[in-house]
Amino acid sequence: MSVPDHDAATPPIAHPPRLHLMRHGETEWSRTGRHTGRSEIPLTARGEQMARALVPLLGATAFSTVLTSPRMRARSTCALAGLEAQAEVEPDLAEWDYGDDEGRTSIEIRAERPDWDIWRDGCPNGESPAAVTERADRLVRRLRGLSGDIALFSHGHFGRVLATRWLGLPVAAGAHLVLEPATLSLLALDARHAMTPVIERWNVAPVLA
Repeated sequence: MSVPDHDAATPPIAHPPRLHLMRHGETEWSRTGRHTGRSEIPLTARGEQMARALVPLLGATAFSTVLTSPRMRARSTCALAGLEAQAEVEPDLAEWDYGDDEGRTSIEIRAERPDWDIWRDGCPNGESPAAVTERADRLVRRLRGLSGDIALFSHGHFGRVLATRWLGLPVAAGAHLVLEPATLSLLALDARHAMTPVIERWNVAPVLA
């Protein structure tokens, strides 16, 4: 599995992209651990509160670009976080396609397939690790062509995939990252060290009122 060519796509040092990655707020399915890919599940009342709590974390930043997954839960989080007016739908930010495992918990899946590992096996009639890697790499190439602060509203599994591919790591490394609902993570390029891709912050939760 190849990794992105960081050198070929390195942007001007003056305004390198900084990715402010947000997972959507809580839904009933995320609360209960059900895999939510294409299903349109709304935010819970707590999820809406979590999304609004992102405003202080984002309000001081002038974003050059705001991109959101097409799924309702991500778009709602973007709107409640105060960035709807700038937002553009980016299909590649959608969650991993879980195929036949949509709506099921990991416990239910492993009851049938005890050695199942999404990072290795993907999902029947859904996306394989290779397919989700290809999608993430396409998005990374687009993001490396942008500049300044970029807000991204996405999902749990795909957010972890994006982080690993930003770093040039195999997608399976995402298994070691935890990404909770309505958290902020920051992916950047370190200008002090040959524009090395880095994680500056990860899984930062806003303070709820």
